[in-house]
Amino acid sequence: MDRNPSPPVLSWDEEKDEEVARGDCIGSTVYSKHWLFGVLSGLLQIINPENTKSSSDDEEQQIELDEEMENEICRVWDMSMDEDVALFLKEFNAPDIFMGVLAKSKCPRLREICVGILGNMACFQEICISISNDKNLGQVLLYCLYDSDPPTLLETSRLLLTCLSRTEVASVWVEMIRELPAIYDSICFIMSSSTNVDLLVKVGEVVDKLFDLDEKLMLEWIRNGAAQPLDQPQQDSEERPVFRIVPCILEAAKQLRSENLEGLDVYMHILQLLTTVDDGIQAIVQCPDAGKDTWSLLFDLGCHEFCQSDDPPIILQEQKTVLASVFSVLSAIYASQAAQEYLKIEKVDLPLIDSLTRVLQNVERCQKKPENSAESNTDETKKSDLMRDELHLKILKDISCEFLSNIFQALTKETMAQGLKEGHLSKQKCSCAFQNLLPLYSPAVEDFLKILHEVDKTLADDLEKSFPSLKV
Repeated sequence: MDRNPSPPVLSWDEEKDEEVARGDCIGSTVYSKHWLFGVLSGLLQIINPENTKSSSDDEEQQIELDEEMENEICRVWDMSMDEDVALFLKEFNAPDIFMGVLAKSKCPRLREICVGILGNMACFQEICISISNDKNLGQVLLYCLYDSDPPTLLETSRLLLTCLSRTEVASVWVEMIRELPAIYDSICFIMSSSTNVDLLVKVGEVVDKLFDLDEKLMLEWIRNGAAQPLDQPQQDSEERPVFRIVPCILEAAKQLRSENLEGLDVYMHILQLLTTVDDGIQAIVQCPDAGKDTWSLLFDLGCHEFCQSDDPPIILQEQKTVLASVFSVLSAIYASQAAQEYLKIEKVDLPLIDSLTRVLQNVERCQKKPENSAESNTDETKKSDLMRDELHLKILKDISCEFLSNIFQALTKETMAQGLKEGHLSKQKCSCAFQNLLPLYSPAVEDFLKILHEVDKTLADDLEKSFPSLKV
C-alpha cells in the first residue's frame, strides 16, 4: 500500500459517544463541563444552610473541607487560568456561587480557593470588567481584606491588584475602597504586624498602585490617623489604636529588608510617593519617632547596605530602583524645613557624599556598553529591557545629582576639612561629582569650590584646571 490505512469505521454508538464527549468539553480544552457542574453543585451544597446542623454549631466551629472536595475545587482553581474555562465559569454564574461562599462559609481554605479562582478569572479583560461592575461582588471581595487568614488576604490582594492594573475599571475599585474607610485600618494592621513575606509584598503593591492612581485617596490615608500636634494631648489610650501610615510602611519595610529586595523596593516607592505632596512630608517628619526611624533606615540602606565599595558595579543594576527611591526620600527629608524643626536630625553629610559619588561612578560604568548594543540585538524584548534599564539608571543619576547638590551647598569649612582628612572627599570623587553636576548645578559646585579654596587650595586649583568652565 502506498498510503496509510484508513481509520477504523466507528459504529453508530461509538460515533455518538465521541460526539457527546466532544460536546462535554469546555471550549477547546479537554476539561469536562459535566464534571465542573458537579464541583459547583457541591459548593452550593456546602453553603446551603439546610445542610448545617444548627446555626450555633456553625458559629462554634471552623468548617473543614473534605479532602476530595478540596482536591476537586483546587483543580478548578488551576483550570481557571485557561480563558475558555474562565469564560465558561462566568457564563455559568460561578462568581455568584463564589460570592455566596465568601458571604457564608467560615472555612478559611475554601474562602482562599474561591478568591483565588476569581483572581485567575479577573486576568481576562471581559471577566475583569464584569466582576468590577458587580458592586455587590466587589464589596464582598473587599470585605475579605478584613479576614484574619493570610492565604485569603494574599489572594484578595492579588485579585485587587489585577483589577487596579486595568485602566477600564481601576477607578471603580478606588471609589469602592474610598467608601470603606475600615480598609485603611486593615491594610495598616497587615503592614505593621504580618510576618508573611508574600502577603506584605502583595499588600504593598496594592497600596503603591492605589497611591499612584489617586492622589486624593493617598492624601486621605495620610491624614487618617495623623499625629496629634505636639501641643495637644494624645487620644485616650483605651480607645482603639490609631494607625499612622508611615510607621506601618516602615514596619513592613524592616520585615522585608533582608528577605525580599523587590518587596523593599515597593515600600520605598510608597514612601517616595508620599514625599510628592506636602502632607506626606509632614506625615514623615512631624511624627518624631517615625521621622527618625525613616531617616535612620534609609540612611543605613543608602550608606551602609547598597552599592558598597567592595560590590561589583554591575550590582547597581539590581539596586537601581530601590536606591532611587531611598535617595529621593532622604533628599526630601534633608531639604525639609520641618525636618529640622521637628526631628533635629544631625545631617551626616560626609557618608552621604561618599555613597552618592560611588553610585554616580557605578552608573557611569553601567552605562559604558558597546555602542549600538540595543540596535544590534534582534530580540525586541531584550531591547525593551535595555531601554528600561537605561531609563532607571538615568532616574537614579538625576536624583543622586539633585541630592548631592543640596549637600554641597550645605557644607561648612569644618565638615569639608574632615571629609578630606577621612577620605570621603578626594580629587577622584570631586571630579566625578563635578562631571555629573555640571552644568545644571553650577551654583552648588561653585559654592563647594569657594570653601575648598580655603581648606585645600591645591586641590581646588587642580579641579578648576580640569573644569575650565568654572569661574570662582
